[in-house]
Amino acid sequence: MNAITRRQFLQAAGATAAGLALSQSNLLPAESAPAQDRPNILWICTDQQRYDTITCHGNKYIRTPNIDRLAAEGTSFTHAFCQSPVCTPSRSSFLTGRYPRTTRAHENGQCIPADEVLVSRIFADAGYDCGLAGKLHISACSGRPEKRINDGYREFHWSHHPYPNWKENEYIQWIESKGYKWKDIYKVPAGKWAYAGVPAELHQTKWCIDKAIDFINEDHKTPWLMSVNIYAPHHPFDPSKEFLDRFDPDKLPDPAFIEGELANKPAFQRRDHNAQGNERPPFSRLTPRERREITAAYYAMIEQVDDNVGRILKMLDDTGRRKDTIVIFMSDHGELLGDHGIYLKGPYIYDCSTRVPLIISWPGHFRSGVKSDALVELLDVAPTLLDAAGIPVPDRMQGKPLTDILTGKVNEHRDHIYCESYNTRVNTTATTTMITMARTKTCKIAVHHGSNPGELYDLQADPGEHVNLWNSKEHADMKTEMMNLCFDASVATMDPVPMRIAPW
Repeated sequence: MNAITRRQFLQAAGATAAGLALSQSNLLPAESAPAQDRPNILWICTDQQRYDTITCHGNKYIRTPNIDRLAAEGTSFTHAFCQSPVCTPSRSSFLTGRYPRTTRAHENGQCIPADEVLVSRIFADAGYDCGLAGKLHISACSGRPEKRINDGYREFHWSHHPYPNWKENEYIQWIESKGYKWKDIYKVPAGKWAYAGVPAELHQTKWCIDKAIDFINEDHKTPWLMSVNIYAPHHPFDPSKEFLDRFDPDKLPDPAFIEGELANKPAFQRRDHNAQGNERPPFSRLTPRERREITAAYYAMIEQVDDNVGRILKMLDDTGRRKDTIVIFMSDHGELLGDHGIYLKGPYIYDCSTRVPLIISWPGHFRSGVKSDALVELLDVAPTLLDAAGIPVPDRMQGKPLTDILTGKVNEHRDHIYCESYNTRVNTTATTTMITMARTKTCKIAVHHGSNPGELYDLQADPGEHVNLWNSKEHADMKTEMMNLCFDASVATMDPVPMRIAPW
């Protein structure tokens, strides 16, 4: 494991050689590729889906034939990481190609500043027709509909989640247009953390895919970009009964938790283990059967997503659009799912929280059937799409295009990934938790600023991250080296613009 070099530092800050060669403005240069040579883009993003929930990634309990097929037709990144383990900072990051701290939308409940530029806006300015169905969540939406910035979406079918909190929720409008009332089709059984939700034909996942199919089938005169932001498998754990019935909880494994592993970890993890002061399922008070029921419902939600992904892939095939379309499948962050004795999300930097699926496919242009273990960050997706479309990557972006991996020119991408967490609490009055994390292929460090202990893991000896080595004297050199890497990586999140254009 080598210390970060100056070149790596500059690349992490967005000052790549290619970026320096571009126009110093953030406007698109005139030499963008002709519109007729550009691919369409179908960008499917689930919510809160961990990386190990796909059959082709080794999960033998779940069936995801359509996502597996997409992976067989493209490149599946097995070590893709979000830049924050909750929605707003992660989504603001991968939609701008910038780190959460740089976008200034670094926690839920904030609104992304209006001067940030989404990649959808760049595509729209380059002549793409852009649409969205489902969630966006780059602005506060608790008790209020989400306010938009100049995001570039011509069609905007907003449904933050499936529940009737806002009259602006288009999914609920669709339900009511069919003659249904939410209270009649959705009921929560008392004392249950996992249960059957609305019927499959009325599910928000289906609605999102329906909207995407309608958009794609329009008579487009230009290339298009469609963002499909499905709420599943975000909690509550409520798949349609048809999918929940596929699973026998007693045939599923228990969460990956070792009794006593939280003893030398940050105190808030023990609090959340007991679900004190927040909405989490209380791991410490659930029976093993109840824990497996949650896993069953979570897996069922993902199978329901897969079923609908199959619908839209079939439509692309049947209409001859598949060869002209880049398809991305990913998630914004992961889910603890009882691992480490905790559920949901929050200030957690475990792989189950930060490592997500990322599959990119473009038949005839990108390699197919490839599993890449390169370390990649979700903020690399936006510059990858621009690069594939022949649109120059603006200087302000900090991500690095994945094009050379997708085309087989290289196998590696980064020597480390960086993630940060600020105030990422789930309905709790606990003190602020501020964390910066760096991860290589062999080690991980999480610095909990202003508090001890932090977290240090030897991923070769302990891939499940159960043994915290923060206070281990035998690992003092590893801790020092990783702390230096984490500090350098955090400094490298500085905004790369305005660019330096003269010696003085």
